[in-house]
Amino acid sequence: VCHQIREGNRSVVGMMIESNIEAGNQPIPKDLSQLKYGCSVTDACVGWDDTVAMIRGAHEVLREGLAKRG
Repeated sequence: VCHQIREGNRSVVGMMIESNIEAGNQPIPKDLSQLKYGCSVTDACVGWDDTVAMIRGAHEVLREGLAKRG
């Protein structure tokens, strides 16, 4: 997606990362105290470190391309 934007695709106006503190997901237990903090109970998510890497990578790809758009 970042490369499409960099190459001039103007139909992409945003991106979403399913992210949380911890990677993955978990079922909702009967005893809610067993929930792992920062881990999704719905869709599996990427963890914090991968999120940071993805955002920094997108920034590197898009920095010059977006500046040239004006």
